[in-house]
Amino acid sequence: MKKTLRNSFYLLIFVTAMASAEVMDSAIGGFTTVNEVTIDASRDVVWRAAIDEIDQWWSSDHTISGDAGRLSIRAVPQGCFCESMGDTAGVVHMTVTMVSPGVVIRLTGGLGPLGLMGVAGNMTWEFETLDDATRVTFTYVVGGYRQGGLLEMAGPVDFVIAEALARLKAYTQTGDAENADIR
Repeated sequence: MKKTLRNSFYLLIFVTAMASAEVMDSAIGGFTTVNEVTIDASRDVVWRAAIDEIDQWWSSDHTISGDAGRLSIRAVPQGCFCESMGDTAGVVHMTVTMVSPGVVIRLTGGLGPLGLMGVAGNMTWEFETLDDATRVTFTYVVGGYRQGGLLEMAGPVDFVIAEALARLKAYTQTGDAENADIR
């Protein structure tokens, strides 16, 4: 498992060199990243895809098991963005700390390698109706301690979130997240 996490971290660093960042603020003690997409579907359809079908659009490359089919979100306060690893094994990636169905969900925790560090993070997913489409905004604010600081983590984390949103858009509009246009 440690090797998988380490390999994922290095993949993030490599891929980030090819991506344009949308990091709003970054410093040694933390960062804020904001990413948004407009999806040609109703807010209800996008919400259901984002929450109930995360296993269909999240990249398996950004899981511990290597299988996004093991992911789920229970969208209630104290619910879990979890990855099942078997009958009694699993990972809590983030905890649901606020939810207004169809409008906003806030998740608290550290995604990926951030979960192994002394950091706290709040990720807010907002869904806004725009005529016949839906704007989805993912804002992730991370702060805390990491040896050497968090500054270099902002770009890789931003890329993973941008990729996730592109995959959500592709999945919702075409039924296939693999057709995502990643920046």
